[in-house]
This record gives sequence, C-alpha cells and structure tokens, in this order.
Amino acid sequence: MRIALFEPEIAQNVGAVLRLGACLGVAVDLIEPMGFEWDDRRVRRTAMDYIDHVEIVRHEGFDAFRSTIGSSRLLLLTTKGRQSPYDFAFLPDDILLFGKESAGVPTAIAEICDARLRIPIRPEVRSMNLATSAALALGEALRQTGSLPG
Repeated sequence: MRIALFEPEIAQNVGAVLRLGACLGVAVDLIEPMGFEWDDRRVRRTAMDYIDHVEIVRHEGFDAFRSTIGSSRLLLLTTKGRQSPYDFAFLPDDILLFGKESAGVPTAIAEICDARLRIPIRPEVRSMNLATSAALALGEALRQTGSLPG
C-alpha cells in the first residue's frame, strides 16, 4: 500500500502525511510540481524526526509516477467520488491518490483511476484536511487488508 500526493501545495500537509506513512509503514509518493520548496523547514518541522522512517519517492509529474505503479490499483480520494472507502474492498498493493488541496486532480487523471472514493462528511461542509483524509482512508485500507502495524 502507498499514498500518492498529486502536486501538494501545503508543506505542513505533506509533513503530516510523511509522519503518517512513517507510523503506519506506508511509502509516500510526491508528484511534482509542489507548491513549496522541498527543503522547506515546515515539512521537516511537521514530520519531525519521523521523516527518516518513511520511504519517499518524488516524481517529475503524473506520467513519471504512473510509469512506476505496475498492476497496482490507483484509488482516488475525492469530494466528487460516490463510493465510501468503508464500503470498498481494498487490496494490499493499492495506491491511495490524493489531489492538490485547492483543486484536486484534473478530470483526465480522475478518469483513469480504478475507483473514486469519497469519505462521508456532513453535507454542509466541503472537505476535510488532506492529512486527515489520508489518515482515515489509509487506516481503513490497512484494517481491511490486515496490514496495520502490531
């Protein structure tokens, strides 16, 4: 299982997702361009020393990323999804894709994903924070696949 962040814009969100990956043993793919410099101290401050315990792979765009995923399913977490991750059957080699904070992913990318999942939230609010969404979706995916750390 992996988390992929499409063109993330907020350094602190990336730091929090890197910490999540370190704690749960899941690699994180960063699809560039990013909305901040990689050496941004905010990434390291949010990830703290956990950044040394997570596999991070940076890709020079979506095509470069896509060329590395092999037969893994690409699952988009999006506010435009119709299926809940709680009603979805995850596989151990799935990749959970999250779009940029301001705009998600382009339609062309959404259309090639194997599934579009939407975390259930109250109708009067628009969306959750990226790192919070990643934690909820990843937790459910790891629970289903029996991959939560002991």
